[in-house]
Amino acid sequence: MSRVRVALDAMGGDDAPRTAVHGGLLAASPDLTVLLVGDQVAIAEELTRHEGLPGRGHVVVVHAPDRVTGSEDGARAARAKPDSSVVLACRQVKDGAADAAVSMGNTGAMMAASVMHIRRAPGVLRPAIATVIPSGGGYTVLLDAGANAEAKPEHLRQFALMGRLLAQTVLGRPEPTIGLLSIGEEPERGTEMVQAAHQLLRDVPGFVGNVEGRDIPRGTVDVVVTDGFTGNVALKLYESAAGFLFEEMRAAAMSSVRAKVGGALLRPALRRMRDRLDPDLYGGAMLLGVRGPAVIGHGSGNEVAVRHAVEVAARAVRENVIGRISAELERLPGAALA
Repeated sequence: MSRVRVALDAMGGDDAPRTAVHGGLLAASPDLTVLLVGDQVAIAEELTRHEGLPGRGHVVVVHAPDRVTGSEDGARAARAKPDSSVVLACRQVKDGAADAAVSMGNTGAMMAASVMHIRRAPGVLRPAIATVIPSGGGYTVLLDAGANAEAKPEHLRQFALMGRLLAQTVLGRPEPTIGLLSIGEEPERGTEMVQAAHQLLRDVPGFVGNVEGRDIPRGTVDVVVTDGFTGNVALKLYESAAGFLFEEMRAAAMSSVRAKVGGALLRPALRRMRDRLDPDLYGGAMLLGVRGPAVIGHGSGNEVAVRHAVEVAARAVRENVIGRISAELERLPGAALA
């Protein structure tokens, strides 16, 4: 596909539309059109601030008279506000005006809008949020990162299949390994649901058994599977721990003259480390299990985070990630446990 069109919820995020518009302009290019969906007056005001950016000629404004805030019940708001920016962004995909949708706003609203309009893929029981995070093994896919607070064993089995295919297509792992997040490596550890899921996962290619929280940063496996409640807690802890450690290192580096000298020598290496762990730089999380790429970013993310989220969506379109996942789910025996 030579030219990709990504619908961006310009009113989603803590600092919308400023950050969303700026990030969309950074991502837009001759082969990537960004549809800025939101209040056309507010978007126009932001566009005037960035007249010199090359992406200015590759954005299209789609007016949405309403928006969903971060404090609203996402699923309910998506249904009650059909003309909100997040809903209209997903409708652009449904109507064929866009190839993918991105929102940095209300996660629940983006999920609901995606399922309502982009629609669930054939055979998928529950869509799952899959996020790619840095680890000792390079990168690790974690899912579900928040779509389903409660899940059944058969849901986790399907999450494992989708995560495996995402690791193959995005991370380039020919035979990715899969671990089930639990409180111990033994099959009998964890809740009844986790124990039952362990039994169902035995026939999934690449499944190595249970893994613990410490295995996520170590990169022990390529894919970590869990329910959305546990996955979201793990992800938020992971990201905040990285920020805390950098603040501690910065404080230590400024604590004395000797520390400042040492800090200056280490600065290039620490910057590389910071960039690798910065959540703004590895894009948003992908909602797997719907018919088109839907990417959900951090509401607090800056324009760089928006840019990378849009680029993640565009890459998913070009590599036909969703189509390949759907085809594999249909091909694998027992993939859909309806």
